[in-house]
Amino acid sequence: MWGLDHPWVAEHPEYLIHGNADDAKNDPSSYIESGGTVFALGRDPFFPAWPDVLQLNAFAPGLRQAAIETVSSIAQQCDGIRCDMAMLFLNAIFARTWGGRAGQQPETEYWADLILTVKKNYPGFLFVAEAYWDMEWQLQQLGFDFCYDKKLYDRLEHGDAESIRLHLCADPPYLSKLLRFIENHDEPRAAATFSSEKQQAAALTMATLPGMKLFHEGQFEGRTVRLPVFLCRRPQEPVNPGLQGFYKKLLGAIDKPIFHNGQWSLCERTGWSDNTTCQNLVAWSWLSDDERYLIIVNLSDCAAQSRVKVPWAGAGGGEWHLLDAVSGATYERAGDEMRSPGLYVELAPWNFHFFECLRVIKG
Repeated sequence: MWGLDHPWVAEHPEYLIHGNADDAKNDPSSYIESGGTVFALGRDPFFPAWPDVLQLNAFAPGLRQAAIETVSSIAQQCDGIRCDMAMLFLNAIFARTWGGRAGQQPETEYWADLILTVKKNYPGFLFVAEAYWDMEWQLQQLGFDFCYDKKLYDRLEHGDAESIRLHLCADPPYLSKLLRFIENHDEPRAAATFSSEKQQAAALTMATLPGMKLFHEGQFEGRTVRLPVFLCRRPQEPVNPGLQGFYKKLLGAIDKPIFHNGQWSLCERTGWSDNTTCQNLVAWSWLSDDERYLIIVNLSDCAAQSRVKVPWAGAGGGEWHLLDAVSGATYERAGDEMRSPGLYVELAPWNFHFFECLRVIKG
């Protein structure tokens, strides 16, 4: 999509989806006249058109080369680019949305042509896709480095712990190319959506999973007013010092290479025949040489107890010092217990452990 005043509107109208006079008359919310030509406004097929942008034609022969040149110029100036509603430019979706107005469908995908060509000259340049409709995997295969993990966001907001655990059972290469968030400019503010305790549990979850993490401006301070992206002012809001302090500790705790380059694994958690609250917990670990971290989160509004087994083959046969990187609490536990039957854990609603696990060296 391009702005209504972009030079291409006059210089390259063939790059855009066109309408006709009847479209502009009968559907003025979806079509607009400019310089004697009627253009379609950009849109998601399931919602009204966006009033501020014109619809680029993904099938236009000259557009892809023009886009490659534009993005290449951006790659000279910054580290990456976010592609809004990226799945809308997939051939099948674009053809279904615009039909005959788009013209002949190309043999290749728009994103594959664009990304592969730009990365030949700028291999480190990152492409991030805003993606929905379970199209993340397909977009990854076309070259995107990261795709929005809207599914995790929705499950943190409305789902239960088991739905989140199942989401994290996907293949590691797929999980490592997802972008995690609990608020952005399109979603309500996290502080307005979650209680303070639930927000901390959700933030710690998204921040300690593999993949890219997105923190929104004002999230750390607990802002609750969501602003339109076009508005250059906002109301005064008090800072939530407790939340701000939590984020300061969390960012310090995850600022380590292990959370980028280490080996991530889900952990098995078990309960008892008369106590199945273990299903309210999700646990995972990070491993890199002698560094080990264990994260356990109660993603429910009920207390939970469980045994959590660490997946580290050499964990048994000694003692471990567990230091919670957020709360500062410390525990001593036997490695044999941590391997089997598992570390005993009891967590209040929305509470968590973020353990740095250090083997105790004796002698």
